[in-house]
Amino acid sequence: MEEGLLSVAPACSSTTTSALLNNHCTDDSISAASASDVQDRLSSLELRVQQQEDEITVMKAALADVLRRLALSEDTAATGKKQTSAKGHNPLREAYSMSCIPNGSSSSRKPSHRDRDSSTVSVARKDTFSSAAKRGHSAKRGTGIERSQSSTWESGEESRHKLVKAASTSKLLAKVVKNADKHKDPVISQAKMSTREKNSQAEGDYIKMFMRGRPITMFIPADVENYEDVRTELPPERLKLEWVYGYRGKDCRANVYLLPTGESVYFIASVVVLFNYEERTQRHYLGHTDSVKCLAVHPDKIRIATGQIAGVDKDGRPLQPHVRVWDSVSLSTLQVIGLGTFERGVGSLAFSKADSGTHLAVIDDCNDHMLTVWDWQKKSKIAEIKSTNEVVLVVEFHPTDANTIVTCGKSHIFFWTWAGTSLARKQGIFGKYEKPKFVQCLAFLNNGDILTGDSGGVMLIWSRSTVEPTPGKGPKGAYQISRQIKAHDGSVFTLCQMRNGTLLTGGGKDHKIILWDHDLNPERDIEVPDQYGTIRAVAEGKGEQFLVGTSRNFILRGTFNDGFQVEVQGHTDELWGLASHPFKDLFLTCAQDRQVCLWNSVDHSLEWNRLLDEHGHCADFHPSGAVVAIGTHSGKWYALDAETRDLVAIHTDGNEQLSVMRFSVDGTLLAVGSHDNFIYLHTVSEKGRKYTRCGKCIGHSSYITHLDWSPDNKFIMSNSGDYEILYWDIPNGCKYIRNRSECKDIDWTTYTCVLGYHVFGVWPEGSDGTDINALIRSHNRKVIALADDFCKVHLFQYPCARPKAPSHKYSAHSSHVTNVTFMHNDSHLVSTGGKDTSVMQWRLVEKTPSLVPSDSSLSLGEGLLHNSILRAAIPAAPLTPTPTEPAATPTATPTPPTVLDLTSDPTAAHCGGVALVTPPPTPTSPTTNGRQESSPETPPPTELTPPPSDSTLSLKDSLDPSDDTATPSDEGRPFTPPS
Repeated sequence: MEEGLLSVAPACSSTTTSALLNNHCTDDSISAASASDVQDRLSSLELRVQQQEDEITVMKAALADVLRRLALSEDTAATGKKQTSAKGHNPLREAYSMSCIPNGSSSSRKPSHRDRDSSTVSVARKDTFSSAAKRGHSAKRGTGIERSQSSTWESGEESRHKLVKAASTSKLLAKVVKNADKHKDPVISQAKMSTREKNSQAEGDYIKMFMRGRPITMFIPADVENYEDVRTELPPERLKLEWVYGYRGKDCRANVYLLPTGESVYFIASVVVLFNYEERTQRHYLGHTDSVKCLAVHPDKIRIATGQIAGVDKDGRPLQPHVRVWDSVSLSTLQVIGLGTFERGVGSLAFSKADSGTHLAVIDDCNDHMLTVWDWQKKSKIAEIKSTNEVVLVVEFHPTDANTIVTCGKSHIFFWTWAGTSLARKQGIFGKYEKPKFVQCLAFLNNGDILTGDSGGVMLIWSRSTVEPTPGKGPKGAYQISRQIKAHDGSVFTLCQMRNGTLLTGGGKDHKIILWDHDLNPERDIEVPDQYGTIRAVAEGKGEQFLVGTSRNFILRGTFNDGFQVEVQGHTDELWGLASHPFKDLFLTCAQDRQVCLWNSVDHSLEWNRLLDEHGHCADFHPSGAVVAIGTHSGKWYALDAETRDLVAIHTDGNEQLSVMRFSVDGTLLAVGSHDNFIYLHTVSEKGRKYTRCGKCIGHSSYITHLDWSPDNKFIMSNSGDYEILYWDIPNGCKYIRNRSECKDIDWTTYTCVLGYHVFGVWPEGSDGTDINALIRSHNRKVIALADDFCKVHLFQYPCARPKAPSHKYSAHSSHVTNVTFMHNDSHLVSTGGKDTSVMQWRLVEKTPSLVPSDSSLSLGEGLLHNSILRAAIPAAPLTPTPTEPAATPTATPTPPTVLDLTSDPTAAHCGGVALVTPPPTPTSPTTNGRQESSPETPPPTELTPPPSDSTLSLKDSLDPSDDTATPSDEGRPFTPPS
């Protein structure tokens, strides 16, 4: 019945939209209207359709809520357990989810499939919620206004109005409710939001917040005597980016180079990595705000230009694509160009060579593939012209002719004559030679001729004509094909001119790298093994060595005599699974590329990897460290030997994706959370080598997202996709604990649940409930690390039990951060990216409050070693806990219930006789773009303050010195440039 009712709304929406489109499209007036009028009407129509979709979503949530209330009311009446309010009316209990039903208030029935379906309809899962939410709709999402737990029905129209209001309002509320008289029915006024509400079912105080109209109740532990005394500050611990695992070769080209410092430079996510493979050190340039897509090295081999794509911040504001020119020695930003000029992203760029790198040519990835030429030191655009509607893959300046620029791509090569502010195009004519589908790369020979490689495996030499034009030939001075060479089976993907004048070519299909002599005769060749993928980049290395970037995100170092050695490797698809070893410096990742990788966090190497038959999604180590369990997308899970990677066991729980796996403290039980809404329990023996299913937790109305064990292995706390917090009694048959206040004082062994009293302050205002992907508490119980949907890693103080708690924010990922975990001794944090396929390793450092950070005045020589990690580095010792502030002395009189309205004015009038309370303001400091960020030890900024890494760039960025080596975005301190 419910499914039928809920299916009406989309059908109506589709019919209405279709009718509107037909009316607009068949209106005769459109033919006479101007183009701007048509565009305005289409925009208005799109807005109207979007508003209707939003209204339908709200109606779905309201209808699902009504049906849940009716179902619970009928069951309550059938069992005869009716309760009467103070006025004698029949109560209508809150029935958003089972987590809101107090112990003894209803029958002990299990939720029906109809309940689960109705809950699921009103919940926006990460992979299915509306596009309006993901676009960052201007209306804040995800919170609602509370309805009394025992409020009575009102008139139909008024009730429907309040349901819609509860489902669509955008304020995040938290309530502290004091149980002064548990036998007296609660009384609440919806209009005035009375703050006097007594809980007649459960003992103790609780916090209630709303997420997308759903109430989330969290009981306050008994050791918190006065909630008003609870404070959450910024933690003294900070993060410093130590190592980046991975390389972006899957969809990029020509993005690996060797610098005179002995470092190879490449990029992944929003980080440009400088990796010294001999000393095993990394440095990182972190100036970008989104994915880096291309890279060019200045003729002096010191300055580097990198271009990024367009993006959006967490508030939906655009992050403009731009090019950053920076110093590879000091990692300081020299210039930021193109803000407001580039539309979609920077596809390719190149420094000029004939004039010592004064100019920079850039191809925009927009539909017209605009070619712009810049005097980058003056930050001025000299020339701009539309290139072509086809894909442009490469742009290069001629090394000896300063007025010639060459671009190539899909079925074309263009020779541009640049004079002042004008660019004139001449198209290359293939004539009698077969026109390739793609001209994929180009290089310049010593005599000034241009060499191209194409998708047909052919190299063509283009020579400038010096004779008068003849029929069928181009004009004088035009480039014409003078020679054709069959180079590879399949495409020629990259060309690399060597210092001695020889040439390296990299093939696609044949996986070969070929060395060509000065006359372009093949001398030697070597084949890249299939396991590494096809060739994407080739660069000259030290001596006879060369570097190769591949499509499976490997960087190889090789010679024709000795073959290849892997220097950099990573995953090739979205990562979700992450687990740290219980007592070793190892961590494991699994991804949708079916790879399982065990990494060493000390020497930053791969211990082993294994290819599964399924996409990996979650993992956990057995407490003995001997076995690791890995869950997949199909419901199948594997147990692997952590030393040998051999398969120990294989089991299946359901037929849907497994989202979380967690061993109990003593390793005798394994809990497996699934997208089929169940938690499966297995007994474990033989140190994780034998498993037997022993139970199943049934009660969640949506898919399981996170779970944690109690220290005595008797209880589980779990979260679900519709924001439930449920507790389970495992020894008594995996029984759902209805009186959730019984579990408020459990000291959970791990804390990965994103909903709960100790962590609810991490949620940002206006969240839609999917913004936080993962959370973990450190082993020393001092800090919480969080992975969000906005490419940020956060560090909060633990516990985090005040709304809108401050945090340190860190940028390095360019996609949603999917998971985080602390190493066994809390010395490091590891984070994984989604679409950016990266793994980041952060070092925890504890900084004492000071006006100037101790590392901000390093000399240039010291700066070269800054942020570099040696292979033999000893892991940092775990941070020692610091004593917390003593709580204020509790008053003898009971504290009245208080409503915390996170969006109200703290100076507003009292509501219901009790003042609205908000957390005390944290001192803030303005950033360079005018935004405020919490940092109690941050003084007012000077003109030398670097811009925060999560801010929208301003034109002033290029003039400000910047410490781009993995500083948190909330560190708005004065910066002392190197002397």
